[in-house]
Amino acid sequence: MNQLLLPLLLMLVVAIPLVMGTRKQKKAAAKQQELLSSLAPGDRVMTTSGLYASVADATADTTIDLEIAPGVVTTWLRQAVREKIEPVVETDEDTLDTDEVVEEPVIESKDEERVEEKSGAQIAPPLEHGKK
Repeated sequence: MNQLLLPLLLMLVVAIPLVMGTRKQKKAAAKQQELLSSLAPGDRVMTTSGLYASVADATADTTIDLEIAPGVVTTWLRQAVREKIEPVVETDEDTLDTDEVVEEPVIESKDEERVEEKSGAQIAPPLEHGKK
């Protein structure tokens, strides 16, 4: 009995993670299949290559038409869709009021004149490259 205990424990140590990993993969595959079958026109999606688009037509079994820009529709394999993206909703905090004017600080040139007087150096005008 003792001779069979060690091989049995080794098999359990190897088999349990394999079974758990397989279950996790099956759940992920089922979730992805559910996503692909639930796509409808107007949904925002991201492809596996990172392209954001809107679903234009999802009637075909293996392909899907994605609108990547207004009036630009491309055909993709359904498996290329990675996930559904929620549309971005702008809040009042995100938008800047056009009434607000941001003032930049004014740099006084008196400090520059004092530096020139102390050092005795003159500032040369900037070089103009490319002019002949």
